[in-house]
Amino acid sequence: MTVLAAEAVGNTAANIGIFALFVAITLVVVIRASRNNRTADQFFTGGRGFTGPQNGIAIAGDYLSAASFLGIAGAIAVYGYDGFLYSIGFLVAWLVALLLVAELLRNTGKFTMADVLSFRLKQRPVRVAAATTTLTVSLFYLLAQMAGAGGLVALLLNVSDKGGQALVIAVVGILMIVYVLVGGMKGTTWVQIIKAVLLIAGAGVMTVMVFVEFGFNFSEILGSAQAAISGATTEGVASRDVLAPGAQYGGSLTSQINFISLALALVLGTAGLPHVLMRFYTVPTAKEARRSVVWAIALIGAFYLFTLALGYGAAAIVGPDRILGAPGGVNSAAPLLAFELGGVILLGVISAVAFATILAVVAGLTITASASFAHDIYASVLRGGPGKAPVTEAEQVRVSRITAVVLGVLAIGLGILANGQNVAFLVALAFAVAAAANLPTIVYSLYWRRFNTRGALWSMYGGLLSTIVLIVFSPAVSGAKTAMLPGVDFAFFPLANPGIVSIPLAFVLGIVGTLTSPDDEGREVAAEMEVRSLTGIGAEKAVSH
Repeated sequence: MTVLAAEAVGNTAANIGIFALFVAITLVVVIRASRNNRTADQFFTGGRGFTGPQNGIAIAGDYLSAASFLGIAGAIAVYGYDGFLYSIGFLVAWLVALLLVAELLRNTGKFTMADVLSFRLKQRPVRVAAATTTLTVSLFYLLAQMAGAGGLVALLLNVSDKGGQALVIAVVGILMIVYVLVGGMKGTTWVQIIKAVLLIAGAGVMTVMVFVEFGFNFSEILGSAQAAISGATTEGVASRDVLAPGAQYGGSLTSQINFISLALALVLGTAGLPHVLMRFYTVPTAKEARRSVVWAIALIGAFYLFTLALGYGAAAIVGPDRILGAPGGVNSAAPLLAFELGGVILLGVISAVAFATILAVVAGLTITASASFAHDIYASVLRGGPGKAPVTEAEQVRVSRITAVVLGVLAIGLGILANGQNVAFLVALAFAVAAAANLPTIVYSLYWRRFNTRGALWSMYGGLLSTIVLIVFSPAVSGAKTAMLPGVDFAFFPLANPGIVSIPLAFVLGIVGTLTSPDDEGREVAAEMEVRSLTGIGAEKAVSH
């Protein structure tokens, strides 16, 4: 690893030059796209002017985060079959989003997820709850992206000390804030489109190069990967059979339950991710919303097939010892493979693309969270209500921009704390929060006429609090070598991912809260919401009752 690091540092200028070129190009795009960002509709949804294919590519750009490229490739390189389970879960999740929520959300909402949830329920408490869950999920997701940025640039610049990596994370946060402040949703969407094309193309090229290296024989790639891992000297790696299940989630019953919990979080979490749901509002019709999801599934599916070759290719060509010993650890597998396949130039290109991935995703997350606060908390709760002057659209945009700055600063601090964690694992925690706090209420609001405000609040707050409490007291935070706080142990919950407990609990709380409340306020508007969700009639009007 020392030789590689020295060689990479010798070409730091080339690596940074490639990255700076991307930043310059995308900033020009963002500035040009921001010319019409005067209204809330333009700033939050890009004026609903994107076609289905454009939005589908942008969704792929939003969804294919650092976790997908760095975390999953690294997980497959070290854990093999079990690492690929992340890819399967992330992809299958889109079927849930397509079949359950995409079209109905587009027809019912205006700017945010809370528009749908509060349509036939009490506005103020439901909007506060929805904004709270949106901000929490966004922060968890931002945590993962910032950790990925630290690991990637640690490798690119051979920055091994924590102080240098913290500086890198701060730079990513500042760039993210600039993208959002200047470009809004339209600028952010174009950045995501550019990034998705570059990322999928880059992963495709690397996949072809891996196959060329092994004579287009996938069995040879698998065999070489297993041989490399068998010869590894890193503690606990050599004993793994990466061609069979169980290297990461096998053995004990607790580990197997943890896998089921992870699978639940991945498959159900996507349909509750606020930054993914908000993308459905950037298209003009429900038909385009469906088309965008179909495009997203095709692109994301192709990419996750690439990760299989990249992960096993990294194990075979780079080796687990070098991957785990590199700055950035498991997250360094894809950049190290790029260096082995194409030298410093390919390393610089792939690292710049991965860095762009992080920038685009955090920009999408930030605009979603800031829009939720400005639209749901500030405009509808703090300044809304009888006798108060309505909030202007310019004021909403200004509050959203201030919120973006605050979120950016908070994300920088949390990212420094989470630096070194596997980003795929961190994203799985964000999915668990989204699946428990958001999905039950979305499903009940769209499909259950009896559902009422108490059920929504119990489900959202119960799912959110149970997930966070179980994460805090899990091996993910303390009591394990790979924990965020490895020096202390206050874990009493045995599973690293709490989805198997918190997601069913949130669904049950929604039912219990509804059935124990005499409040039946939603039924009068339920028929109207059903018609709107199925037809789209009235979707362009402000959501209020």
